[in-house]
Amino acid sequence: ARSPLTGDHAWPVLIEVVADSSDADSLRERAEAMVGGAFEAGLIEDATLSVNEAQAEAFWTLRDSVAPAERVKGPALQHDISVPVERMPDFVDHAVAAVEAAHPGVQAIAFGHLGDGNVHFHVIAPPGVEPAAWETGEGKQISDRVYDMVVAWGGSISAEHGIGQVKRDTFERLGDPVALALLKRVKTALDPRQILNPGKLLTLAPADTSA
Repeated sequence: ARSPLTGDHAWPVLIEVVADSSDADSLRERAEAMVGGAFEAGLIEDATLSVNEAQAEAFWTLRDSVAPAERVKGPALQHDISVPVERMPDFVDHAVAAVEAAHPGVQAIAFGHLGDGNVHFHVIAPPGVEPAAWETGEGKQISDRVYDMVVAWGGSISAEHGIGQVKRDTFERLGDPVALALLKRVKTALDPRQILNPGKLLTLAPADTSA
């Protein structure tokens, strides 16, 4: 699918609007009014409204093609993060520039869910690297840098996909100490032998239950 917009734009946004059956007839009229108001306010440079379901699906195909297109370029670090919605544009500009300046040869891209502040912040490796070695070496440094920036900007190191094992150490390094201590106390009280999904989210040793 090709872009429905003319030229290049810094912030392409895909917006889907829905209505129940009682408001469906006026949905397009209201969408056109919204876009027209955005033009008048100088908030947008270009816009296209889908005229049918097929065109709407073509728009979504463009959005869903970001990750496959990225994989063609090589291995990438994927960071599922969030920042306050009002800070997202500044954060993305800052983080992309900071990562690319500190790690020459990488390409940082950000896409995701503007409405809730969830950002998929991916960093594509330099050409020709060995993926596993890069991810555990320079890649680890990049991820630490990204997560440090996220916390500094009032965000969260995990948005959609949880902590699990991959972010466990980062969670303990950057999480609120009081909240972490409380979380560990609750986990230990409910699972003193650490047999329920051990090693996920927190690192805890089994409690001594021999007494």
